[in-house]
Amino acid sequence: MKVEKKVISNLNKCYAMAELTDGGEHRFLVAAEKYDPCYLFAEDGTCLETVWTQPGGVMTMAQVPGVDGQFLATHQFYSPNDSKDAKIVIVTHKGKDDWEVRTLCEAPFVHRFGILRRGGANYLIVCCLKTGHEFKNDWRFPGACYGARLPEDLSQFNEHNLLPLELLMDDMLRNHGYSKISRGGHEAAVVACEEGTFIFDPPAVVGAGWEITQVSNIPSSDSVLMDFDGDGKLELGCIAPFHGNSLTIYHLDEFDNYVPQWKYACPERETEMIHATWADTILGKPTWVVGWRKGTKNTIAITWDEAAGDYRCEFIDRNTGAANALHFVNKEGKDVVVCTNREIDEVALYTITE
Repeated sequence: MKVEKKVISNLNKCYAMAELTDGGEHRFLVAAEKYDPCYLFAEDGTCLETVWTQPGGVMTMAQVPGVDGQFLATHQFYSPNDSKDAKIVIVTHKGKDDWEVRTLCEAPFVHRFGILRRGGANYLIVCCLKTGHEFKNDWRFPGACYGARLPEDLSQFNEHNLLPLELLMDDMLRNHGYSKISRGGHEAAVVACEEGTFIFDPPAVVGAGWEITQVSNIPSSDSVLMDFDGDGKLELGCIAPFHGNSLTIYHLDEFDNYVPQWKYACPERETEMIHATWADTILGKPTWVVGWRKGTKNTIAITWDEAAGDYRCEFIDRNTGAANALHFVNKEGKDVVVCTNREIDEVALYTITE
């Protein structure tokens, strides 16, 4: 694997990213964790526009399916200790340097969310890190997940007419991890917390209930499900504990229980606060991109080496402290990974080739 790096921005506490189709072109967004801007980039890394300058506090962004130039984003989640006023907003590109921002729903402590499509309808899942807070590092109020059907037209919603949310599951301590998978022809959410890893399937038909399946009871800060070794079964990749330093992949045994298959062989003092995570197919192989914000602050790509019968790790970057990673294939057919290297205020675009 060859990696070509291009620094595309120096954004203070850069954090969240998302792809966006805007003006019919493939773009991507990068936003900050603190009181800092959000930028729109061309897929080659050229900065095109400033979407907003504040308030920041952006943990997650996601395009509204089928709507050009429109996405959802969290606002005002500045840290686990400062997120009581967090919300999800609707952002619409109205013209050059003109972005409308309206409130979709109030969601205190919302850390992750996703838009899932099933049965011709869009569903919003909202993952709140906690549900209450009275002092620094207060974890007495476990997190929860909420859901709602997301109408195709969001023009009706604003701070005076909020989207109502339905409680799906509560008592989820440190409800931190979220990823999306394709499952049975529809999209589902993988949610990770102290109680383990859960799959949330949106309603099969409008009006039906959500289906929640516990995958494991292993405490996890972030989890991914992917068939890394090609045996037709999904491996479970876990970062543990919360903001932890342990990186493990579990394999289904003959009784359909997840058992450890591989652990990153590095002193855990060197992999503190593992945070960036993105599982996708890169260079034709199932790949898990992982980065950590303390210790050596490295970012790696993990793949299954069939010849060796084991996992292989290759470095994407070192000493950068990635908070999040995003992968896409550009118009030239090349694999691109974008990382928000939060610990050095650097947004970097990596072109990955054989």
